[in-house]
Amino acid sequence: MRRKIPSTAALLAFERAARHESFTRAAEELALTQSAICRQIAALEDFLGLRLFRRTKRGVTLTEAGLSYSRQISARLDAMERDTLSVMAHHGRGATIELAVMPTFATRWLLPRLGEFLARHPDVTVNMNNRTRPFLFADTEFDAALYFGDAGWPGTEAHFLMRESATPVCSPRRLQGRASLTPEEIAALPLLQQSTRPYAWREWFGSLGMQVAHDMTGTRYELFSMLAQAAMQDMGIALIPPFLIREELDSGRLVMPCEHVYLSTKAYYLIIPERKAETASLAAFRDWLVEEAAIYRSAAGLG
Repeated sequence: MRRKIPSTAALLAFERAARHESFTRAAEELALTQSAICRQIAALEDFLGLRLFRRTKRGVTLTEAGLSYSRQISARLDAMERDTLSVMAHHGRGATIELAVMPTFATRWLLPRLGEFLARHPDVTVNMNNRTRPFLFADTEFDAALYFGDAGWPGTEAHFLMRESATPVCSPRRLQGRASLTPEEIAALPLLQQSTRPYAWREWFGSLGMQVAHDMTGTRYELFSMLAQAAMQDMGIALIPPFLIREELDSGRLVMPCEHVYLSTKAYYLIIPERKAETASLAAFRDWLVEEAAIYRSAAGLG
């Protein structure tokens, strides 16, 4: 049976036209005439049996169906391009792992170690893209994810890596020549918040037996790298695991004004869909990563 798939040319024309909501811009990017784009879009609409664009005096706008379809098509064209580039790079040999990562963790912890894995497995490529929140693997092209939180993703295996030990950090200027600050003095400073860990300060103060009314109030940032930058600019005090900001601490751009460290009940995990768990490249990456995390936990005294 013939598959119900439109032509690639029509999909490319639609994706570009949808991105800009302009047939003219799409034609310029694809080195085609505007009439050629119009014909491709019209053919695609006939094929689908629905309108993707509304034609107006000012140009075109996406319909609801067109907006939904453009999001799906764009993701699939991106995936097709990645697959093509992977095959071209490896000449049909080897394997590629598409890994969703938390950017600061990947940059500061994973990447300094990844060279060892790649040296052991030169036929494997590890591509990384940022994802800081849970998602459905079925809706993406990811093979695995590095994630901080709870391990209960449906239909997946979760491999424990490490818990997170967070401590307050700030610019040395906040200390005004002093060696440290008390928890009460920290509570009086602007508390910088991490949006994916909304209860972090509450848990840190709670581990000291303190209740702070404004512990969830303050400017929110999604990435630890943003928190660190804000703290260095004297915008407040941040709660960050030291291993993610070792360079800033070693250089003195950030300091730890209080020695109390809170070990979170949540943890970093490698999440792998059950259906891909026995893939050779993923299994090799999993075994290596779990071993590296165990070595790190032992060296850092995390158990």
